[in-house]
Amino acid sequence: MNTASSKKSFLHNQKGMTLIEIMIVIAILGGLMAILAPKFLKSKDKANIGQAKIQMGQLANGLSMYYNDCGKFPQSLEGLSKQDANCSNWGPEPYAKDKDMKDPWGTEFVYELNGSEYSLKSLGADGREGGSSFNADIPYEQ
Repeated sequence: MNTASSKKSFLHNQKGMTLIEIMIVIAILGGLMAILAPKFLKSKDKANIGQAKIQMGQLANGLSMYYNDCGKFPQSLEGLSKQDANCSNWGPEPYAKDKDMKDPWGTEFVYELNGSEYSLKSLGADGREGGSSFNADIPYEQ
């Protein structure tokens, strides 16, 4: 057997995937992605809700430390991260970082001061009052 004919037969005997086979594989992968993507997104939303609750707990700790040092709660959450002129015992380190003032969806937490009480909440995935499911407001439970 000479080398030219063996190379020729070798090239003709090689098998590859046809266009139809490739399209079938792509269709199967697309179907799997269509099934798994919603489950992944739902898991991400659940994780974001948990993260928002953790962040609100950290802000509540900062509010408690601020109250212990200043004898009152700040007028806004900004009082936790920036020196408050109305508090002579503020700090020396910030009670919270600026990046902690936003929920996992990038919306600022809602902080309302009512006398010596405060409320803290996240507006959820949609960033608006109310909503249901993952768009529902997430209140901080003291």
